[in-house]
Amino acid sequence: MTAILIHNMAPIMFGSLVFFLLLGYPAAFSLAAVGLFFALIGIELGLFVPDFLQAMPERVYGVMNNDTLLAIPFFTFMGLVLERSGMAEDLLETIGQLFGTVRGGLAYAVIFVGALLAATTGVVAASVISMGLISLPIMLRYGYDRRVASGVIAASGTLAQIIPPSLVLIVMADQLRRSVGDMYEGAFIPGMVLSALYAGYVFLVTMVYPKATPGLPPEAIGFKEPNGSRGLMSLGILTVASAAFGWAVMHGTKTNGADYVVLTMFFGILFAFGVAIINWLTARFIGFRFLSAIAQQTTFVMVPPLFLIFLVLGTIFVGIATPTEGGAMGAAGALILGASKRRLSWDLIRQAIESTAKLSAFVIFILLGARVFSLTFYGVNGHVWVEEMLTSLPGGQIGFLIFVNAFVFVLAFFLDFFELAFIVIPLLGPAAEKLGIDLIWFGIILGVNMQTSFMHPPFGFALFYLRSVAPKESYIDKVTGLRMEPVTTGQIYWGAVPFVIIQCIMVGLVIAFPGMVMHYKGAASTIDPNTMKIEIPQIELPPLDFGPPK
Repeated sequence: MTAILIHNMAPIMFGSLVFFLLLGYPAAFSLAAVGLFFALIGIELGLFVPDFLQAMPERVYGVMNNDTLLAIPFFTFMGLVLERSGMAEDLLETIGQLFGTVRGGLAYAVIFVGALLAATTGVVAASVISMGLISLPIMLRYGYDRRVASGVIAASGTLAQIIPPSLVLIVMADQLRRSVGDMYEGAFIPGMVLSALYAGYVFLVTMVYPKATPGLPPEAIGFKEPNGSRGLMSLGILTVASAAFGWAVMHGTKTNGADYVVLTMFFGILFAFGVAIINWLTARFIGFRFLSAIAQQTTFVMVPPLFLIFLVLGTIFVGIATPTEGGAMGAAGALILGASKRRLSWDLIRQAIESTAKLSAFVIFILLGARVFSLTFYGVNGHVWVEEMLTSLPGGQIGFLIFVNAFVFVLAFFLDFFELAFIVIPLLGPAAEKLGIDLIWFGIILGVNMQTSFMHPPFGFALFYLRSVAPKESYIDKVTGLRMEPVTTGQIYWGAVPFVIIQCIMVGLVIAFPGMVMHYKGAASTIDPNTMKIEIPQIELPPLDFGPPK
């Protein structure tokens, strides 16, 4: 019996951890307790000596000394301040007006704003709660199907997990021992493609079930010109001119990939903002304006978050700042943005700091528990067991990726993304590297997969966040005065199902088209190392004189 226990210590230990997690015990304490318990058993069975546990203080100090993890409180604080500063409200109102009477326009606006909030906050809870409070009542007011409305809001909020500056990508990079900047750059295009897939689903719904996604009625459209037109042509011309200006500035540079996109966007928004400022000045002092009301409003609302995106991501991509420094600048930028909107107060800052401290403590405690568990797990050669099991799967890299993604998808029903990142990723990384899989690519694949942990019924956190702000009882709409029916939990769950399927499709696309991620490596060198020739110049040295000193 003892021999069987010694031989199977690693799988028994992993199974015990899963058992305690399924019972509902907190992940941090389950990890630490299982690790210490099996460490005592290992000492008793002679698998390792008690001195083995002396490495524990060094591991704990390593967590406290990890500069990369400092980016988590910075980005969390930035997201919470922005969420309370009213930026989401301004964006949703303006973009919703921009789509106007287009069927599904409000849903498109939610997806677009969700992507922007993801690129400025990096916090799923902030995005889902903001859009749930602001856009859900409007979508219900104008007759949106409750399943479509709730699914779009929850799914768009989860974009904050894959679009930089995602907290998940920070943890993923730390666990895989890779650069956070590379992880951010690799995730940029998949995040945009996933947003486009969400919009494609909404378009499909508008075609098949047009009554489920009606456009705004004409009387709800604002920002009209004196002649009754909407002035969209003015906005279109400004957009094209801004894109052309950004492209002209970046044309001929050696920049590529996400760097090129972010820098082009930065110069484009500078151009658009300058034009809007000139238009405002001429309208105020001369009485003449050349931009429509919707063009000016859209520019003034869009520029602050886009500039913040460059301040954070642009400086990281270009190499000016580390992710931690980018997070610090983002937090400072969020405070400046909130102050400029006159919505910054000491109470708001206090709430943001308290929430940041709670989330940071939550992450650190899980990481400390994971360090205790992994020390014992590695001591009983658990990493060897996992590596041998995974590398022996049929199908090579593809077989490995299919199995791992199916495994993570099932675990996501019961564990959130932090628990998955700290428990599962350290076990999968070495096996993936041994198979020759690029770990940035591997991390992005799992990051997209782990998005489903927010959308899985019955434990999806995005669904819980939306449930907390969605109306539970019938209410009187403030605008129309009509009695509105509540949103049921079943409607929220059914609304999430199509988007979980889309996220699984996106996992397959990232596996099938690794170039979406691999652009982070930049342009490949055109020099053939086999043709390189190193020549050492001949240098005439003076003769050496070993005779007696004169």
